[in-house]
Amino acid sequence: MNAFPEAPGAPGAGGSAGPGRFSINQETVRQLSLPELVKECASLGVGGVGLWRAPVRKYGVEATARLVREAGLTVTSLCRGGFLTAADPAARRAALEDNRAAVDEAAGIGTDTLVLVSGGLPEGDRDLYGARERIADALAELAPYAVGRGVRLAIEPLHPMFASDRCVVSTLGQALDLAERFPAEQVGVVVDTYHIWWDDLAPAQIDRAGQGGRIAAFQLADWCTPLPAGVLLGRGQLGDGSVDFRFWRDRVAAAGYTGWTEVEIFNEALWDRDGREALAETVERFRAHVL
Repeated sequence: MNAFPEAPGAPGAGGSAGPGRFSINQETVRQLSLPELVKECASLGVGGVGLWRAPVRKYGVEATARLVREAGLTVTSLCRGGFLTAADPAARRAALEDNRAAVDEAAGIGTDTLVLVSGGLPEGDRDLYGARERIADALAELAPYAVGRGVRLAIEPLHPMFASDRCVVSTLGQALDLAERFPAEQVGVVVDTYHIWWDDLAPAQIDRAGQGGRIAAFQLADWCTPLPAGVLLGRGQLGDGSVDFRFWRDRVAAAGYTGWTEVEIFNEALWDRDGREALAETVERFRAHVL
């Protein structure tokens, strides 16, 4: 059953391509177990799921692949790899090893997209440019490994408020400057509305990414204020904040993006609710604010 009607320039869940195809990121309804998530997606006509490494490893990579495949779902991404900014040699080796494991897990569950959160500044470090170069050095080692397993690395720029502790890549332009050092089939970028909606250069960077075949994933969450303490859990339900989702949908479509759209929300109020109810609401918000 196709739960999503056609939208201009954005075919629905049953269509062949376009950013009207809805995928639910697992973290949005983290209160659902993996089997519960798959069951509810099937019952609501949701065709795609973005998964996270911890619950996948807990359930088992092979078991996860089988569960999703038998339900007829597509795994649209795996979160996350990255944290590649360490200067200490031992920490760098550990990060590379962990990212190779993430690539193997992505391939094992049947997705071609591994999302990378690049990492913040090491303690006591103030050199943003040096940290970004260490990311490039790590990508040079990881990208050939990933492409050999049918996985593309997807650099996700995060809002600048996360630059110190989580991600020194803050704009699509910075993400593309890194990605473009490598073949497009090896390294792409993530367009996430929560992180880029404020940036007046982002539309042109989406065009740039599209021209180079670099858009690996398109994710949605709303920007709501005031932000909660710690800010990480400030992603809002679609329609509750400031983001014009149709604008961004149309930009990625015009740039040639034909993949899925993941709704990825970290929000304690949403997690405190019944998971099926929260998922059904997210589907309805997607219809109302994206299609």
